[in-house]
Amino acid sequence: MPKTDKSASLLPNNEPHTDTRNEPSALELWGGYECTVNRVGDAWFDQTPRSGHEHRIEDLALFASLGMKSLRYPALWERISPDTPEQRDFRWTDERLPELARLDVNPIVTLCHHGSGPAYTSLVHDSFAPGLAAHAAAVAQRYPWVRDWTPVNEPLTTARFSALYGFWYPHTTDERLFWLALLNEIDATRLAMREIRKVNPQARLVQTDDLGYCHATPPLQEAADFQNERRWMGWDLLCGKVVPGHALWNRLCGHGFEQRLRTIADDPCPPDVIGINHYLSSERFMDHRVERHWHRAMADRNVSRYKGIPLVDVDAMRHVRPGVLGLPALLRQAWERYGIEVAVTECHNGTTREEQVRWFVEVWRGAQKLRDEGVNIRAVTAWALLGSYDWNRMVTRFVGHYEPGVFDVRNGTPRPTRMASVLRDLASGREPQAPGLEIEGWWRRPGRYLDAPPPAGPCFERTPESPGEGAPLLLVLDDGPLSHLAVRACEVRGLPYVRCGDDLRGSIERVRPWAVFDARDREGLAGPRRRLANCPHGARTSVARICADAGVACGLFTSAFGPGLSAEALSLPGVLVARTGPVYVPWDRNAHAVRMLETLEAGQTLNARGAPWHEVYGPDLVDGMLDLLSDGASGGFNFFPAEGWSQAEVARHVAVVAEADPSLVVQDDDADGTAPVYPGHDAVSYLPPTETTVERLVREARMARREGELAVERRQDDVRLEDAARG
Repeated sequence: MPKTDKSASLLPNNEPHTDTRNEPSALELWGGYECTVNRVGDAWFDQTPRSGHEHRIEDLALFASLGMKSLRYPALWERISPDTPEQRDFRWTDERLPELARLDVNPIVTLCHHGSGPAYTSLVHDSFAPGLAAHAAAVAQRYPWVRDWTPVNEPLTTARFSALYGFWYPHTTDERLFWLALLNEIDATRLAMREIRKVNPQARLVQTDDLGYCHATPPLQEAADFQNERRWMGWDLLCGKVVPGHALWNRLCGHGFEQRLRTIADDPCPPDVIGINHYLSSERFMDHRVERHWHRAMADRNVSRYKGIPLVDVDAMRHVRPGVLGLPALLRQAWERYGIEVAVTECHNGTTREEQVRWFVEVWRGAQKLRDEGVNIRAVTAWALLGSYDWNRMVTRFVGHYEPGVFDVRNGTPRPTRMASVLRDLASGREPQAPGLEIEGWWRRPGRYLDAPPPAGPCFERTPESPGEGAPLLLVLDDGPLSHLAVRACEVRGLPYVRCGDDLRGSIERVRPWAVFDARDREGLAGPRRRLANCPHGARTSVARICADAGVACGLFTSAFGPGLSAEALSLPGVLVARTGPVYVPWDRNAHAVRMLETLEAGQTLNARGAPWHEVYGPDLVDGMLDLLSDGASGGFNFFPAEGWSQAEVARHVAVVAEADPSLVVQDDDADGTAPVYPGHDAVSYLPPTETTVERLVREARMARREGELAVERRQDDVRLEDAARG
């Protein structure tokens, strides 16, 4: 489409916009959707079209309905001027920024979000800082009413990932180039704010970056001390603190940057708001005892060295006793270091729904407590409102791994998750309501440590006579693997549950559950058809009808290959149906996938068919169903592998993840290559990508083989590669 660059500024309703709001008397809710545009080689990864927000301006009204005061929103250099600096296309932001003003949502405009700039520059090029400043001037002139700006999101983190670790362009792994990239980003921020304030003297700098802490064993404490100084460098530079006597002054001068440091210190650009981005795995643990971490995930697999000492870098939450510093302590550190207003500018937990809710509510309450103690904290930001794609791969390639946020966009239309109602409650000053919220998050429970002994018995089972503080989940069970998976999922997730008695209607009346989960296997999804147990009230349609009559949500399984449920059951209000295929679990050594793994680990040839792989990883299936139940979703949802991989392709990927030889997999073309194909196989699936599932399978099958099934039950969430790299 043609490029446009009108000289006139674009004002909402063609009138100047004046911010007349008073300073907040209460903690504010902010938001942000994942808008990263990062470059890997010559490929560009843009989260905006992937989430569908590119073509859904109506998303902004959904965001505003949550009660947020401000929204982190992009006017990215790479999107507006992708080809040449002189050509600018503002049509997308021309529609959206005025719409935010109409909705009374204050935009915090981001100009570069994990990017290296358009193709004609890079983080280590002299043109980066003046180029971003010119872009900032053009955006400010077009939207002079915008008050809050983030010229470069997470400059320290982006410099590390691009110039020190080599994940993103320009893919260098050199410390001097890392510091060069960071200094260029800091100069870009200073120059950009100078241009913006020529247009709007009241413009404010909201400077975001990740803030964590590095713990270490004694042989690695020196490395940890360096990282704990380095984490402040973006803000320190902007505040003019990097002068002789600073802990890292000599290190940067040794790379030839003394004059640049003096120039920055003589003309600083202190943020108006220190934006803290923090995840549960932002605190790291460096351990030289590599053998202790045989079960670490793909994200933590690499073994590094510091002065010849081997080390692994893993999340501290599950390894450091008596515990980590925690976000409140880190927020206080930032406030005491700078004396500048602080905001949590990214708050997200990419795990099960109740853990997402627990984490956000804990951060919110912690921020409120700090405010009461005199720490100037402005807001907590619900990040990744529309979810995010492939951050478990550092967005280095397209895989399709999706983490839902406040809305789930997998079917193309944003569907509110449980987080949406929780945010509305918090924004309005109400106590949030959600299943299991009365239980502490996994990061607070004793079993969080990977070497913790397994519990002696159920921790979250309740009885009809004593259902507990919050409403429990009512489980309808038989003696099959699906029922076993449902019980263990509740235990792992900290989700209180009650087993159904002989009378479903009576159980609903006595227990008053938030939902009913019928985990019986009537169609042989996980083996032979099972007898009914404990609940002799008959078929699933009857369960669905009883729940609908009682006004209670209900979830159940049906085979994608069989006759399925009646149209009546699918049409009942509050009924959630998972359409799925054959189910397997990692502790079943007779399962096809587990046998694949063991054959390849033994160095033996594996004959695999070219027919489609249609088996479903049981833990993923049950977790997905519980998330949807928590959200209040209803109707039919597909849970089957979406990629259409053959059995041989799955086997080869198992070999890669298991560090076996993929050439051991021999596709048996003489074997019967026919296999059932999922009806509507091109429809949206709510399973993770097969690639992600295989990684979980390999790790958990090995844990089960070595320590038994209970070892797998200690799994709480998957460490995102993004956070694992933050060392």
